[in-house]
Amino acid sequence: MKRIGKVLLIYTGGTIGMDRNSTTGALEALDLNYLVACMPEMKNIETAIDIRRFTPPIDSSDMNPQLWVRLVDIIIAHYDNYDGFVILHGTDTMAYTASALSFMLENLTKPVILTGSQLPIGQLRTDGKENLLTSIELAAACHPDGTPMVPEVCIYFSGRLLRGNRATKQNADGFNAFDSFNYPHLCDAGVNFAFHPHHILTPDYARPVVPHTQTNTRVVVFSLFPGIREDIFCHVLTSPEVRGIVMRSFGCGNAPRLPWLMQRLEKASARGIVIVNVSQCSAGFVEMNRYDSGYHLKNVGVVSGRDSTVEAAVTKLMCLQGRYDDPDTIRQLMSQSLAGEITIGEGPNGEN
Repeated sequence: MKRIGKVLLIYTGGTIGMDRNSTTGALEALDLNYLVACMPEMKNIETAIDIRRFTPPIDSSDMNPQLWVRLVDIIIAHYDNYDGFVILHGTDTMAYTASALSFMLENLTKPVILTGSQLPIGQLRTDGKENLLTSIELAAACHPDGTPMVPEVCIYFSGRLLRGNRATKQNADGFNAFDSFNYPHLCDAGVNFAFHPHHILTPDYARPVVPHTQTNTRVVVFSLFPGIREDIFCHVLTSPEVRGIVMRSFGCGNAPRLPWLMQRLEKASARGIVIVNVSQCSAGFVEMNRYDSGYHLKNVGVVSGRDSTVEAAVTKLMCLQGRYDDPDTIRQLMSQSLAGEITIGEGPNGEN
């Protein structure tokens, strides 16, 4: 694989490119030229950098599947011209975008690294400079044969390179904003890069990357809680618009043993609604064989989300529903690892 020596930087928006309005005190998006001017260090990077930007910049709270498609289109259109891609993105929905891109870019053979900052890049104590400069270096890093060190969709933040569809935002204020609780880091960036090759995906370099730009957003996330009411929950289950539900259950995949709940879930599953069971815990594994309440969920057609993040489960459902009409096909694929998003094999207590 031939190294090109160039990285494409895609600026979508986010805190990294903002500054405070002197009148209101609120953060406002700045022109990309200002962002670059704040970083004379970029001139010392050996890799050439081209820049594309969203106009106007997008607050990450406004990110949506149409903008994910726009990112995919940019990457695919320039795929052969760069060693890797760095996406500057707001932190609030960064894990959703990283997860979505991992499913929309099948057989990705180049790095796509999302990063941002907790403080604007023009502020004295900003974390944005290190995050951006290191992300560019990681996107350009390759083996002696020219193949990239990390051919995945990743998030880089505060010294940690994480698989994008395993990451979640854990801190709204600290510089260590992201972590992957159920999967090791792909690289730890200190004085040197400490890559962990046995945790990094290996694509088929003989095959091309395959973009998938169809999504179906008829998905809802619902958390179980003590005192859940049948009349309210049934509005979700019986909605004719809903095709998929990510159900956040207790612990390792448990739910209240309420007869009406199991009956309603079974009827919804029979109507073709794909219900995926993920844990409300940050770390851990959904094991519906472990306790009786989880076993009943499995019997009524609920699919185990295993150790998936909510972000990965939601975006995976959206992407699969955009590609397939058959709910059984979607259920089967939700149980498979498409981009390293879940751990496949025997669970801690024998669940496959």
